[in-house]
Amino acid sequence: MSAASDKPAALAAHQQLDWCSKEITALLEQALAEDVGSGDLTSDAVFPEPTEAVGRFLARQVLVVAGLPLVEQLFELLDPSTRFQPLVEEGTLVGRSLLAEVRGDARALLRGERTALNLLQRLCGIATLTRRFVHRLEGTRTRLLDTRKTTPGLRQLERYAVRVGGGSNHRFGLYDAVLIKENHAQLTGGVGEAVRRAREKYGRQQSIEAEVRDEIEVRQALDAGADILLLDNMSPEQIRDCLAIIQRRARVEVSGGITLENLREYAELGVDAISVGALTHSAAAADISFDVRPAAEPDS
Repeated sequence: MSAASDKPAALAAHQQLDWCSKEITALLEQALAEDVGSGDLTSDAVFPEPTEAVGRFLARQVLVVAGLPLVEQLFELLDPSTRFQPLVEEGTLVGRSLLAEVRGDARALLRGERTALNLLQRLCGIATLTRRFVHRLEGTRTRLLDTRKTTPGLRQLERYAVRVGGGSNHRFGLYDAVLIKENHAQLTGGVGEAVRRAREKYGRQQSIEAEVRDEIEVRQALDAGADILLLDNMSPEQIRDCLAIIQRRARVEVSGGITLENLREYAELGVDAISVGALTHSAAAADISFDVRPAAEPDS
């Protein structure tokens, strides 16, 4: 998949976040307070007066760009006089290249360095891993979904990075979708009873998804009227048997034990979606550096 073909999806994802929202502003303020605290002892000593500098973010690996607007907002909070210039678009696949530069007082740049890198490396890492999974699904009808296995406090941003990488979001939290899990079923006497209770409460106002572990639970959930079946930790052979029972009477999601190596095999079974917690809980931070120089110093 080319970078150009990914841009519409990436830009659409970008438009779904308000980078100046109270939630994101509060997150950045908390992150800065954690690192800067009462002040940057080193920079305040080394730079007693304003010193104009330029900082450049450099990708040191192939990655999918995600999070530059967030970094811009971070430096804006530190010092409104800073000037941030992205050099690539969100969602672009790049190699070793400059991603952005920021100009302003060296003290502001150095105060924001670690927090900016932590967030940018995290989001680019998620977007990059997601893009790898999405590429494996090309030519199939299966959607790639994330999960709630996110870093506490960063879910909105990490799910954004999944979208930039070409994936789709599952439910955001417990409040926006019904998903009956194994523990719900155990506490109610079975998945069928849990589905019936949910249907009785919500009628057709809510789509009801149920996690099932074998053919017996598939039949129970179907009989109770589940709209989506989550086939959890099943082999391809088990899923094939379950699909023969389901017969398109419910949408099918697969999860558990999915890797880049076996993803395609599961997708080619014809399932509607595959959810992968690793997109957010196991993505490696992208290799990005931040080089700060005097503003008057020529490029090397």
